Amino acid sequence: MAVYQTYQSIGNREDLSNVIYDISPTDTPLLNTLARAKATAVYHEWQTDSLSAATTANAAVEGADASDATMSPTTRMGNYTQIVQKTIKISGTLESVDKAGRKSEKAYQLSKASAELKRDIETILTANQGKSAGDSSNARTLGAVLSWLKTNTNKSSGTTAGVDPTTAGTSTRTDGTQRAFTETILKDVIQKVYSSGGNPKILMVGPYQKQVVSGFAGIAAQRFMAPANEPTTIVAAADVYMSDFGSISTVPSRFMRARDALVLDPEYAAVAYLRPFQTNELAKAGDAEKTQILAELTLEMRNEAAHGIAADLATS
Repeated sequence: MAVYQTYQSIGNREDLSNVIYDISPTDTPLLNTLARAKATAVYHEWQTDSLSAATTANAAVEGADASDATMSPTTRMGNYTQIVQKTIKISGTLESVDKAGRKSEKAYQLSKASAELKRDIETILTANQGKSAGDSSNARTLGAVLSWLKTNTNKSSGTTAGVDPTTAGTSTRTDGTQRAFTETILKDVIQKVYSSGGNPKILMVGPYQKQVVSGFAGIAAQRFMAPANEPTTIVAAADVYMSDFGSISTVPSRFMRARDALVLDPEYAAVAYLRPFQTNELAKAGDAEKTQILAELTLEMRNEAAHGIAADLATS
């Protein structure tokens, strides 16, 4: 008698895991690091100022008349808000059927869309993008980090506009010939930031440059003390760079440009929200639910001289 096998059997239940595996990265280090501010108009503004240069010529004769101090007005800066959004549409049938890995398709897709929006914002903030007022046919765009960094740069043959309130945040970088990222380049940018008055605390780089930085001599001790009867642990990661002007955390970012290394002082930048993340249930036009996730925000570059960039870095 022939053996009755699964090949002939009808009614075997499917074996579908009740877990959905997704390794897409969702970390947004710049968005998480910067302060959160409030915008009240589509053109968000703030002011910057600086002290006059220190001098040795400040000496007065006894009994001399009081001399006037050099006074200058503040500088008014601004950036446009950018709307980011995603809309999901789920049929009534799909929401009702039994599904593996999630009970509600709507809730699952909203969770994905929210994570995707944050990834988009992280990419926008570090992109080579200038601000634009937009019009009825073209969306407004915010001036990203690269469009503001003018003072403290170490670049190749690329050109960057000088610090000018009329162009800051507007003009994008002109990329130059790529060259290897070296510790000398990094130290130059850090020194420029410090000399400008900033106190750099974060070095943000892409995955490739993170491994390059790990080889710099200024990396904090990579050997941790271990018991005598156990081997010493070698940590192959550059978490802290010990510069001449303080320790700097090295933060990898998957979404920034691989050819840039950003030296940042988080105190002098923020993400300003005109409309924080919100969920809007859209009008039904049939047997489907439409839901929009939306935010409107901009980059508040409180003082670009507190930051710096090592640009035109080799990526292989």
